[in-house]
Amino acid sequence: MAMERTNLLNMAKLSIKGLIESALSFGRTLDSDYPPLQQFFVVMEHCLKHGLRVKKSFLGFNKSLWGPLELVEKLCPEAVEISASVRDLPGLKTPLGRARAWLRLALMQKRLADYLRLLITRKDLLSDFYENSALMLEEEGAVIVGLLVGLNVIDANLCVKGEDLDSQSSVFDCFCGNRNSQITSILDQKNYVEELNRQLNSTMHGLQGRVDSLEKSNSKLIEELAIAKNNIIKLQEENQQLRSENSLILLKVQQHLEVTKGDMSVERDTYKQSRQGLDEMYNEARRQLKEECQLRQDVENELVVQVSMKQEMELAMKLLEKDIHEKQDTLIGLRQQLDEVKAINVEMYQKMQSSDEEMKKKNDMINLLEEKTNQITATMKQLEQSDKDLLSQTRTLAMSFVKCASTDTVHQYKLVKDISF
Repeated sequence: MAMERTNLLNMAKLSIKGLIESALSFGRTLDSDYPPLQQFFVVMEHCLKHGLRVKKSFLGFNKSLWGPLELVEKLCPEAVEISASVRDLPGLKTPLGRARAWLRLALMQKRLADYLRLLITRKDLLSDFYENSALMLEEEGAVIVGLLVGLNVIDANLCVKGEDLDSQSSVFDCFCGNRNSQITSILDQKNYVEELNRQLNSTMHGLQGRVDSLEKSNSKLIEELAIAKNNIIKLQEENQQLRSENSLILLKVQQHLEVTKGDMSVERDTYKQSRQGLDEMYNEARRQLKEECQLRQDVENELVVQVSMKQEMELAMKLLEKDIHEKQDTLIGLRQQLDEVKAINVEMYQKMQSSDEEMKKKNDMINLLEEKTNQITATMKQLEQSDKDLLSQTRTLAMSFVKCASTDTVHQYKLVKDISF
């Protein structure tokens, strides 16, 4: 398979090169009867058939190029028109004829290289149609596709409808043509061999340079290897010395470890004893903490009760202050009324001296006013007595509040002072 791929690659190179050179000398526009063009299509057909899987059908076994070429329209929407045109051609009856027509239409569009490049990039799809070592799946296929780009300088005018593409021969025409074409092909082969020779010479010079550089690097590596061996010997001696020192250190560490184990056992016993004492102290402290918490809870509850009593006392004191202010306002009103009565009495007494006739009437009125005055005086005395009783009750209440609560002494003193006032 490798030999076949190489032969096909060489034939494709010669065919494409000859076609381009002859087309440039001929005038670039080619038709279907042009021999190099026919030879090119035969070579391309053999390249596409290489490694093609054999498929079974009801007529037997066949190899069809049309299957992989049909994939192009799925990979490139621009190729749909070519595939549709091939299917619509009336004279084509076989898949091989459709494949030949497709190659000719792609060449006329100057998109043959582009379509085949898309095709060889999808090896996962081509593996359904080709064997693993087929030309289209290897590097030779990519090289041929690269060579096809040069055909874009050629203008081809091919008539596909009139040709019998189903029955054309696909055998290489090695003996046809005149003597000049044979000489041309031989010269092309000679040029190709010379080009290969130049490439091999350049490759040989490159390899010789690489050999020289490798020899230089090899000598350097030998010197570095000798130095590395000397370093290894020194490192081995140092390693041996370190191992002896390590054994001595290990012995000392073991002795120290035994002494440390004895000290640790003594410290462990001491720790257990101290731990037992600490556990007892912890339990005692925990019990005292519970008692303190309970005592604090009781004090907080009592404080809540005292605060509620204080609030109630403050409310009662406010009510008493309000009652006292109301009674003081009443006393002020009564004193004003008493002053008015006194003024009336003075006025009546003066009128009594000036008018004897009205004396009796005035006396009666004075008696009535005196009775009223006596009543008002008695009422005032009663109010003053009730005020004194209220003040004594307030002082008693304030003193009991001072005895019940032991906090906020300044506020209580101020409150008692206000009540006394």
